[in-house]
Amino acid sequence: MDVSQPPAILLGGLANTTAAARALGRNGVPVHVVAPQNSAALSSKYVDPYPLPRDRRLADYLRELLLDRPAFPAGSVIFPCSDAAIAFVAENKVKLAERYRLDIQDANQQLQLLDKEKTLALAREVGVAAPRSWTVNDWQDIEAVLGDVEYPLLIKPIHSHIFQRRFRCKLFCVNDRDELIRQSKAVLDAGIGFMLCEFIPGPDDLLSSYYVYMDRDGQPMFEFTKRVLRRSPPNFGGGSYHATEWLPKTAEAGYRFFSGIGFRGLGNIEFKTDPRDGQLKVIECNARFTGAQELVTRSGLNMPYMIYDYLTRGQRPESTGFSEHMTLWLPFEDFDSFRDLRAARLLTSGKWLQSILRRQVFCYFDLDDPKPFFRATKHELVQRLRRTPRTTK
Repeated sequence: MDVSQPPAILLGGLANTTAAARALGRNGVPVHVVAPQNSAALSSKYVDPYPLPRDRRLADYLRELLLDRPAFPAGSVIFPCSDAAIAFVAENKVKLAERYRLDIQDANQQLQLLDKEKTLALAREVGVAAPRSWTVNDWQDIEAVLGDVEYPLLIKPIHSHIFQRRFRCKLFCVNDRDELIRQSKAVLDAGIGFMLCEFIPGPDDLLSSYYVYMDRDGQPMFEFTKRVLRRSPPNFGGGSYHATEWLPKTAEAGYRFFSGIGFRGLGNIEFKTDPRDGQLKVIECNARFTGAQELVTRSGLNMPYMIYDYLTRGQRPESTGFSEHMTLWLPFEDFDSFRDLRAARLLTSGKWLQSILRRQVFCYFDLDDPKPFFRATKHELVQRLRRTPRTTK
């Protein structure tokens, strides 16, 4: 590694952290990763690992390593790769900035974008379509909308990382009044903030994403779009099959959102085309690398190093193009998706096989850096052996 380059410190994350660590390490950047013990990035040959002790909260461990007893050189570049890490950096930005290089994002805005309800409100303010939603503070808010909502309906957390830690899923989908009452009570009892959100119908291939880095002058340093082909579970889970494609309407809506709110730094926003009116509507927003980062890098857009170079040397990339029609396949998750879609008579075995019989990009598999793949696969198999049957209810 080129020790003349300041180290990069990646905080939290799973597949996104692995991809970012490789992208930086292959360009000679020393990489430190502080992440949960199930993060495959800790096994990468490019990484100096700092696994989160099982009895520690990420925020407490980060405070110790970064502030109380600094374990990393001054001038290192910090990349938060999970929502919990974003919250830590935003809440401690002043102190962190005294020792480290941070991205140019505004701390208050980072915290706003972690809040799913505020994200939808920001979208509406700048003229970007969003699904209908209802604020929930207590049981009276649920009672007030029982006669106004249509089913299916989403119980969507305000802060996804807190909800997923408790319920091990991204959201709840409810199909009737009784289910709404029962699931709302469970979330209220857990003390987790949430909103009720309109469900946008249609298949998962109506989903698309826009990535951008807005520089200090508010100009895009790069732009990237992709679409989702399948999710697991269908309609409610994470993407299991993605494809790169330049999507002008998605790019226009994404740019309108980020420029409209005065955003700076790395942003990703996901939309779904509503078949009822043809509008792209906001699903979620992330101010960090996402789980599809390996696909972004393999398509020719080395986001992590581009951002690193900009933050350390002020260099803008000479080329920001990417290859279209490349696909990222998550085999375990996509088989689950296929199984569910086949049971619903929405996908045949032949069509599924036809869709995947091509050269694929994988989140972890890399002949040059194989250990993350074996670690991630082992973890997934162990989890599946322990897991109760999947449900979105």
